[in-house]
Amino acid sequence: MNISIQPGYAHFEYRPWHAVAAALFIGLLAYTSAPAAQSLPKVAKLTPVATQQKAASTQVAAAPMTAQPDTAAAQPAADYRVETLGPGDMVRVSVFRNPDLTTEARVSERGTIVFPLIGEVPLTGLSPTQAGARISDKLKQGKYVVNPEVTVSLMQANSRQVSVLGNVNKPGRYPLDAATGKLTDLLALAGGIAPTGSDQVTIVSTRDGKTTKTEVDLPGMIRAGDLARNVEVNAGDTIFVNRAPMVYIYGEVQKAGAYRVEPHMTVMQALAMGGGLTTRGTERGIKIHRRSGEQVSRLDAKLTDTVQNEDVIYVRESLF
Repeated sequence: MNISIQPGYAHFEYRPWHAVAAALFIGLLAYTSAPAAQSLPKVAKLTPVATQQKAASTQVAAAPMTAQPDTAAAQPAADYRVETLGPGDMVRVSVFRNPDLTTEARVSERGTIVFPLIGEVPLTGLSPTQAGARISDKLKQGKYVVNPEVTVSLMQANSRQVSVLGNVNKPGRYPLDAATGKLTDLLALAGGIAPTGSDQVTIVSTRDGKTTKTEVDLPGMIRAGDLARNVEVNAGDTIFVNRAPMVYIYGEVQKAGAYRVEPHMTVMQALAMGGGLTTRGTERGIKIHRRSGEQVSRLDAKLTDTVQNEDVIYVRESLF
């Protein structure tokens, strides 16, 4: 197909096999003759990255500087217990990339352990981190290990122990660490308070040669939600759980014996704990033997009377 273009019009010499080419050419003329504003899409204006960074830095420099509070410094330091090593503690010492130097040892009564290559090392009063630094220094000074990385971990804390005695399920001595620093923690380790144990727990502490005694009412603490009463226990303290107040029932009752006195317990409630009266028992003439100092008085009891610790309730046999 031969094409000649003159001003104002275009002349085509048509040939059959050029039909497709002619259609494409006509479309091209229509596209080029359209206004530029309608044919071209809008393009967003781009700003160089360096220019944006410069403008941003200028705005930051122009903005007034306001001192921000140091939140890390404003918050109080976390309350935690620092573990220090002492005689009887079991420790594990490992040196990075030197597995042959791994040692498990017990701190002696002199407060030392024996470590390979460097011999006896005093560790009493040091934290595990400080103990690792001391062993590392000695290995470096002796030129046994180049830049040693020593880790000391406390396997068993035998030097920091608390005695839990009295009416608990598992009395004994228990180690004190960062996870077991409260009264309830030690009672849990001892298996909890036994059924015969009192709600009042006594803590005996010795500080600077002075012995102090603290009474804690566990149910009252739980009911009030006052965790401030859950006192912190220190090494060497003694926790003692007293025996619960008891009442003794005998005579014409189903199950004579000793029973725990609950707060504001009445004679009727105490007899109910003993299974109630037998068919031969009578509610008339119930006697209470109550101790007051060295004397024991015998009282006529009513079912609504309140029982006290160490009371002895006697139910006599009906005569009719």
